[in-house]
Amino acid sequence: MSAHHDDLLNQAEYLLRAAKAAGADVAETSMSFGTSLSLQRRLGKIEETERAEGRGLSLRVFVGKQNASVSAGSIDPAAFARLAEQAVAMARVVPEDIYAEIPEAPPPIDAAFLDLDDPVEPSMEALIARAAAAENAALSVAGITNSEGASAGWSRSQSVLVTSKGFAGHYTRSNHSISATAIAGMGVGMQRDYDYSSAVHGEDLEDAETIGRRAANQAIARLNPSRPKTAKLPVVFDPRVSNSYLGSLTGAINGASIARGTSFLKDKLGAQIFAPNITIIDDPLRVRGQRSRAFDAEGQRGQKRAFIENGILTSWILDTRSANQLGLKTTGHSGGSSNLYLEPGELTPEALMADIEEGLYVTEMMGGGVNGITGDYSRGATGFMIRNGKLAEPVAEFTIAGHALSIFANLQPANDLVFKRGTNAPTIRVEGLTLAGA
Repeated sequence: MSAHHDDLLNQAEYLLRAAKAAGADVAETSMSFGTSLSLQRRLGKIEETERAEGRGLSLRVFVGKQNASVSAGSIDPAAFARLAEQAVAMARVVPEDIYAEIPEAPPPIDAAFLDLDDPVEPSMEALIARAAAAENAALSVAGITNSEGASAGWSRSQSVLVTSKGFAGHYTRSNHSISATAIAGMGVGMQRDYDYSSAVHGEDLEDAETIGRRAANQAIARLNPSRPKTAKLPVVFDPRVSNSYLGSLTGAINGASIARGTSFLKDKLGAQIFAPNITIIDDPLRVRGQRSRAFDAEGQRGQKRAFIENGILTSWILDTRSANQLGLKTTGHSGGSSNLYLEPGELTPEALMADIEEGLYVTEMMGGGVNGITGDYSRGATGFMIRNGKLAEPVAEFTIAGHALSIFANLQPANDLVFKRGTNAPTIRVEGLTLAGA
């Protein structure tokens, strides 16, 4: 355990004692200390560099069944008594919440096996080199006329969670990132595109030059788009947008929404809502995962869990409060899902679209999404037409629409799953979506 963790744990215990002295029956606190480096480079010049350090805390107290939370952007033990008194005073004037509680939690496991801490802090020179390599590679591609720049960053945070019920856990997490955005064309015909890489360990970052070239080639491919005609077509979604459907799913199976009865999936637990070959997994214990964690925001241990198994919805996403509302047990998801992914299929992306005479390949979406209550779906998008199984001309200024239940039921994954984000999906194909264009 680092010195920072020792300090944070000691300060957390001190704050809990202050909360008890102020009249709290039970309390919990989280504290964190973080450092970050970042820079932005454009057309060979460094536009911005920043080094930041931050501390913060949150405190939740219970007086009977009344509870309140406070937070602060600094950790000042001299102010703990006043902060605790404020939290308790707030709790005493709010209505009782019969479902909320600070749960018992098992002792935290040793999270070292998750390998979430890269101890090597890169120098600013190293970050400059990463950004320069990405932007220079983008600018070297014929057809690129400008750059929106490249960025590189690093961060490392140390956090603790301590409750008056005896739980005390800590972890350290690091992150490295590179991104580049390239511009092709001139005037009103300009097109931009981007690429990026993010990883817990610097050695796992994708090559900066590859990122720059990919951003450039994607921008060039988007030049001179047309507006497609309105039609009902098979649609294929690139991996950088296909993961949005997993977000739509998790929003709809969030326990709070289910308890309120405001989800279009509220009656679907145990039902077949995807094809039998579809499995969607949440794995908080993935080594070097972007959202890996040994415990959630309530100290509950995480475990690998299939929310969708063989197409069947097996579980809600539950914290303690929503679990109590539904008469169930928490799934260890206070704070949301962790490393969520759609298991890959067997076909390559090329084979997945090979039989499409006319269809749509979507590379970017904006606005809208799934209506959590009705399941209706509509989003603006850009991408390419598919003709005779191959990518064809670029298209833009259109909307794709449908219903989430139909999308889920007709979703087919390719075999190109890559763990690049916190939520990941391979290329997917969906039948019967409506393209609203010209």
